[in-house]
Amino acid sequence: MDGTSSTHQSVHWDGAVNAWKIAGDVYRMGRHEWVTGDGWQQMYDDGVRTVIDLRASRERRQRDTDPEVPDDVKARIDVVHCPTEDPDHSQFDELFGPYLRDPAKYGDYLQLFGDKVAAVFKAIAASPGKVVVHCSAGRDRSGMIALMLQRLAGMDDQEILAGYELAARGINERHRTHGAPHAHDPYLPDEQLEAMVAERLRSLRIFLASLDVAGFLTDNGVSPEELGAVRAKVGAGPDFPG
Repeated sequence: MDGTSSTHQSVHWDGAVNAWKIAGDVYRMGRHEWVTGDGWQQMYDDGVRTVIDLRASRERRQRDTDPEVPDDVKARIDVVHCPTEDPDHSQFDELFGPYLRDPAKYGDYLQLFGDKVAAVFKAIAASPGKVVVHCSAGRDRSGMIALMLQRLAGMDDQEILAGYELAARGINERHRTHGAPHAHDPYLPDEQLEAMVAERLRSLRIFLASLDVAGFLTDNGVSPEELGAVRAKVGAGPDFPG
């Protein structure tokens, strides 16, 4: 792993895209299908025992360009499907468009899918070893889970904003080198990228100002014991308010 700062570390598992340490024993990345067999072995060697897939069922498919990974290589790491959303919900398109891609909508997302988001934290609490959470691009769904974990870990807003920015720039660089998968999220040249990042960081500041992670999780059925286990995963004391 290379450190971009003492807080945000990029992670080099072969094939992993937009992979970063969140805090403590929890990491984030884009689709797990991008990871090669060597990358799965590297994850295992680094202590990862659980990968939590945040995507909807329809997104979970192998693409022609994905590496072939033998089943026995993956078998030592448990892949848990824990979708954060129901894309067929009657309000989904109106609120989020094709998918969640803007921190300005995080509050609506948590309100609509609070039970599903809370289930991710229950899965983290129950996971042995280190944990990787991932969505498709590794930016917004995993980014929202990441910032909630970072708040529980005691990180300040500036650190959290820096993590989002790294992920936004990271997937844009992937789109530059490999092409964007669809027109909704194209590669952005420098001027457009800077404008997008600035706008989304402004939205994220507003969201963070209203966020009570521990209260949200408690209200959505995460027990005190589970919350304590999550805090331990991210290296926070059991009584940090979050």
